[in-house]
Amino acid sequence: MATPNYGYEKRQKELAKKKKKEEKLRAKAERKLNPGSTEGADGDTASLEQDAPATPGAPPKDD
Repeated sequence: MATPNYGYEKRQKELAKKKKKEEKLRAKAERKLNPGSTEGADGDTASLEQDAPATPGAPPKDD
């Protein structure tokens, strides 16, 4: 049986952590530049939740 390559796993974890940190900093800077933005914390998820019907099988309401 092959031995696990802990160095590779650690490096991948570090890269993922670095990428996440950069994305958070970029999002923070973007929020600072556009304070009137109506996006949620996750970006497009807020608009997707508003467009979705209340129950999965129900037809959308016509206003």
